[in-house]
Amino acid sequence: MSWKRSERLMDTIKHYSNFPATSVSLRQMVQFGEKPSTGTLFRASQFLSEELPIRLAHRVQELHELPDGLNEMPSICRVRDWYAQSFDELTNLSRPNVSSEVKNRLLKPAKKTELTSKGSQNPSIKPGQYRSAPETGNGNGNGKEAKGAATARRYYAAADDGQEWPVELAAYNTKFAEVLEKIKRRHDSVVTTVAQGILEWKRKKQRMQIDHNIQAFLDRFYMSRIGIRMLIGQHIALTDQRQRSDPNYVGIICTKTNVRELAQEAIENARFVCEDHYGLFEAPKVQLVCNNDISFMYVPGHLSHMLFETLKNSLRAVVETRGQDKEDFPVTKVIVAEGQEDITIKITDEGGGIPRSAIPLVWTYMYTTVDQTPSLDPDFNKSDFKAPMAGFGYGLPISRLYARYFGGDLKLISMEGRDEWTSSEMIRSSQGRTQGNRSMRLKLSGQLGMEVSERRQVGDAEEMLMDKGAGAPWWRSVGMEEGM
Repeated sequence: MSWKRSERLMDTIKHYSNFPATSVSLRQMVQFGEKPSTGTLFRASQFLSEELPIRLAHRVQELHELPDGLNEMPSICRVRDWYAQSFDELTNLSRPNVSSEVKNRLLKPAKKTELTSKGSQNPSIKPGQYRSAPETGNGNGNGKEAKGAATARRYYAAADDGQEWPVELAAYNTKFAEVLEKIKRRHDSVVTTVAQGILEWKRKKQRMQIDHNIQAFLDRFYMSRIGIRMLIGQHIALTDQRQRSDPNYVGIICTKTNVRELAQEAIENARFVCEDHYGLFEAPKVQLVCNNDISFMYVPGHLSHMLFETLKNSLRAVVETRGQDKEDFPVTKVIVAEGQEDITIKITDEGGGIPRSAIPLVWTYMYTTVDQTPSLDPDFNKSDFKAPMAGFGYGLPISRLYARYFGGDLKLISMEGRDEWTSSEMIRSSQGRTQGNRSMRLKLSGQLGMEVSERRQVGDAEEMLMDKGAGAPWWRSVGMEEGM
């Protein structure tokens, strides 16, 4: 789709970008998706057909308005076109014509159900941290507050009347899920394509590093992408879930995510990539200290990604500090501790440590200590969770976004110059020593009602999609309340 294909489309996108995105917590998504009937999924589709275009419009506008010529880079334009195309497909998807009786049935459950648990402020996100306009935004990547946004639609745990639903609704649910699947595949390579755009900009401007403004944009953009893919992935999974049964899964959310199993899998994958990259007979060993029964409600794919990236980073530091020809490497330790509110995963290596002045650079996109950044092919990274050993400078920053998304965090503690293991983890100064270690602490929030956006009730955008003089479309009142 050409960016200039339709002025009308761009006007519509600009209009949608004036409305705030809304928020749904992990617990709310589970409460809603426990019994995904045809009617419930239809209500969900009506919410998504409204919420996703708002989020996509925010990103199109921000990509269009990037400063200093970044918005003109070919790869950035390509990503902008993908978002605009997805927006166009969602807003032009026709809805089924249903009888007044079915409309009434869809309306009734929402009046009888109880509100799901209310969300609260995400403790890992500072107010305004991921807003497009920190001065006036609403906390969801949108710089403007919609008039009347204090009125209220909230996310309900929808009930069902137990009766059969017409085949038109089931057919629409299937069609809508297919459109979402198509959009999800289209956006698979967004991360690497945006990275390519940053490289194009750095080369054109002859810049060594990105500045604070671009760093903040990338944080907002990728955090928004996590939210969009969470909504899409959850809806697709709920649509498919009726064809299979797993008592521990509600969509893509696992209510009993086993930390030890995921950690062991991430260790094996990171060691395999390390051996393959450096040509090692055996990668540095990793010791896992974790109770077998530690489990909590989470998205396993997110946790796998964070563990894999942090472990990969640690193993690389150990190998390159000690030398690839060394037969025995120090053991990297992974310790999992479960508290009353949080689960903390600590990854400690003897990879030489990092000077304190260099720690902020670790969280900077496109920063890497690899001599030469590999060529970025947008088709290379179709999956979020496949990556080379190193070289892009994206592993840790994006892992931190995944951690913060549900109220956790990822922190790096460097003990440069340390030459022995101590249980007290005392930090001492040292001159002339070459050894050292680093501790990566991944904190996963146990307060499962939290998600990245600020917890506040956001109102209905009453004028959106409303025909003048015709009143709001009937499905606006169906009861699939706004969330995430």
